[in-house]
Order: sequence, then C-alpha cells, then structure tokens
Amino acid sequence: MSDVKQSGSSGPNAEDSFEEELQEVEAESVEAEHSAEELDQLLRAARAKADEHYDRLARARAEIENLKRRHTQELEKAHKYALDKFVKELLGVWDSLELGHAAALDEKADVAKLREGTELTLKMLTDVMGKFGVEQIDPIGQPFDPEYHQAMATVPRDDVPPNTVVDVIQKGYVLNGRLVRPALVAVSKSPENA
Repeated sequence: MSDVKQSGSSGPNAEDSFEEELQEVEAESVEAEHSAEELDQLLRAARAKADEHYDRLARARAEIENLKRRHTQELEKAHKYALDKFVKELLGVWDSLELGHAAALDEKADVAKLREGTELTLKMLTDVMGKFGVEQIDPIGQPFDPEYHQAMATVPRDDVPPNTVVDVIQKGYVLNGRLVRPALVAVSKSPENA
C-alpha cells in the first residue's frame, strides 16, 4: 500500500491541489456563464438597435419615394399648366380680334373704327406680352447689334452713320431678356462703298 501512496499524488497535498483546480474550473465556468449572459444581452441590444436603424432606413426610403412621386406630379402639372395665366390673358385679345374680323366683314364697315379697334387690340396684345416679359425689338435708327439683329440687306446711305439700322423687315422679340427671335433688318453703309 505504501507503494500506492507513493505512486499517486502525495497524500493530502494532492487532494488539496485537486480541489483547488476544481474550484478554479468552477469559477471559470461561472465567469463563462456570466460572460455568455452578458454577450447574449449585448447581442439582443445590438439586434434591437439594428432593427431600429433598419426601420428608420425603411421609413426614410419610403419618404424619399413619396417626395419623388410628389415632385414628379407637381412637375408634370407645372409643365401642363405653365401657360394657364398667359392663355387667360390672351383670350381677351382673341375675342377682340374676332370682333374686329366680324366688323370688317360687314359691307357698311367704317374703316376709321376698324383702325381704332385694331390699334386697341394691338395695345392689348402688347400689354399682355409685356406682362409676361415679352418685349419687341424694333431697332430702327439704332446701331446694328448682331446679338439682337440679323442683317438682311445693306443700303447705301449718307444721312446716317454706317452700320445703322435703317429698315426693320421683321421685328424681333426677347423673353425676360433672352432672345426669342432676332429682328430682321436692313443696315446702312457708306455710299462710297456701294
């Protein structure tokens, strides 16, 4: 028996050592359990936060889609009805033209009244166009400006400086300062270059 005691761990010290090791393993196991619980809680918290962020992202995407759809609809309406006010203003001019035309068809039409009606209609049209930023380019007597005028002919003249607009074949127009159509003009040149 003494052989057994010697071959095994040394008596009471071996038992103490085994118990110490057992206690260490149990402590590590408790720590591991505690760590697993903490990790599980952290994982649940992270999942909840991720779900919250995903929900926010989904809502933000839906809001962006709604904004895009609303913007597209408003843009379509703006394009479709952009000329609404302009058309309403022009209807008075149209009515006046129809009345003038009907009056001109009458065999007893008074030419003086027709002229007066035509002048009033032209004034109405000019007012409407001006209200919407459309201005006429009528450059007679002004220096030629290639930005706003297109020369159709040159005319030898000694009563005006060269490159002066002496005749307007067709008036030009600008819309809020931007050229819509250049004025077609005849420009003076010195008679010796003729």
